[in-house]
Amino acid sequence: MSASREKQNRQEQASTGWIDPKTAREAEQRRQEKRTSILYGVIGVIFAIAVVATLVWRSNVIPKMSTAATIDGEKYTAAEVNFYYQNAYQNLVNQLYQYGMLSYAGLDTSSSLKDQTISSMGAMFTGATEGETWYDYFLGEALDQMADIQAALKAAEAEGFTYPAGVQAQYDDSIAALESAAKASNLSVSQYLKNRFGATMSRGVYEEHLMRMLRYDAYTAAYSDSLTYTDAEINDAYNADPNSYDKAAYEYVSISGSAESTEDADGNTVEPTEEETAAAKEAAKEAADAMLAAYRAGGDLEALADANDKATYSNLDAGTYSSSSLGDWVFDDARKAGDSAVLESGSTYYVAVFHDRFRDEYNTIDVRHILVSLGTATLSEDDEGYEDEQAQLKADAKAKADELLAQWQSGEATEDSFAALAMQESTDGSKYDGGLYTQVYQGQMVETFNDWCFDSSRKAGDTGVVETQYGAHVMYFVGEDLPRWQAQVVSDLKSEAYSEWVESLAADSTVTRSDFGMKFVG
Repeated sequence: MSASREKQNRQEQASTGWIDPKTAREAEQRRQEKRTSILYGVIGVIFAIAVVATLVWRSNVIPKMSTAATIDGEKYTAAEVNFYYQNAYQNLVNQLYQYGMLSYAGLDTSSSLKDQTISSMGAMFTGATEGETWYDYFLGEALDQMADIQAALKAAEAEGFTYPAGVQAQYDDSIAALESAAKASNLSVSQYLKNRFGATMSRGVYEEHLMRMLRYDAYTAAYSDSLTYTDAEINDAYNADPNSYDKAAYEYVSISGSAESTEDADGNTVEPTEEETAAAKEAAKEAADAMLAAYRAGGDLEALADANDKATYSNLDAGTYSSSSLGDWVFDDARKAGDSAVLESGSTYYVAVFHDRFRDEYNTIDVRHILVSLGTATLSEDDEGYEDEQAQLKADAKAKADELLAQWQSGEATEDSFAALAMQESTDGSKYDGGLYTQVYQGQMVETFNDWCFDSSRKAGDTGVVETQYGAHVMYFVGEDLPRWQAQVVSDLKSEAYSEWVESLAADSTVTRSDFGMKFVG
């Protein structure tokens, strides 16, 4: 121990009331008390250990370094488990909040997760076990993910897998975003991470496991991309479940048969009687039967629906299957063009007319793009000059996109060079794949982007600049891909094979929890 450290220890010990053993013995000898110097020496050592332990505890060294879990012999500290635990927790909270489902799921972010059991609604959202605590759920998710990642990375190493350049690029961008967020919060990166992941987190742990996650994503994505299927396999999968891939053109009118509640003289709600409920349903059936007869007599279904205030008209050009009285009727194999019927579903009646059933035979497309995002606006919609500012932001993005296209054209002007430029310049998440989107289908992208991709004159190697509400896109048309229905079948086949493969990687993994280390998780 250095002299300065020894001095610091003495100062810290003094501040706790600790007495140096030698001084204590001399004092006791002077007082002629009958205690041995050994006893005082032991007491002094106990106090010293207590002081040092307190200091170490406050520095979070013990929580940070304590083993919380062991997976197939590889130890993970509480800080490392916390990385995945908080990642699982925050991802779910963000998803639920985004869709306005946080309260429905019964997850209270202001209370301890160890004291909250998962409701039936929460179990439905997450696939968790009803009655278990949210803490146990997120901890289980974290440990499962850790086992998957460890197994996958070991498999990648054994195969000599080469990680794509996008992994490092995404890592660098993520760290830059972290530093920017910390700066915006007037915090050090270390403190920012502690605020998000808990007191055990350090920058080193965060960086290491961020890279592990990115490598896992790259390795597993490469496996999925490597899967191929023959035409026979695709057709067999389609024929096993055509309803999942077929579309239907049909129109229908829904007529509500629900009896309405009323109010009494005091303003209290009065629920309908059984007789009133039955009468309302019967009236809906009579209206549906009459509407079907009028349609078959040459009437227009939409016009007939407009004449009934309890009727709602719908017309679907490419409806998908759903298990219901209407869906089952439309997608029945016996259905043929011109069929019509009245269908019952609870207290609702449908007047349905079938036109066609088909598969999406058009080819999907593969495209690369570089997104130049709009600059940050300084004015709100109500401010004077807002429209002018927006126009200028769009013009600036367009000018930058034109400049990037010209830059690419002046170089090798190949798909590979476009991908490299996308990774360097694009602000879209696809940049890490060289701006690539594969098997894009009609209506997937915003209108102007979609229209450029599916222009009938489009051919491989075409380039251009497209403007959307997100900014300006430098486009590179790679070419056509599988027909839409085949792409859907292949996607499902890959998804099933991928899930089985990932589960197999860590199927035999042994995960052991350390009670002491787990105290610092969550």
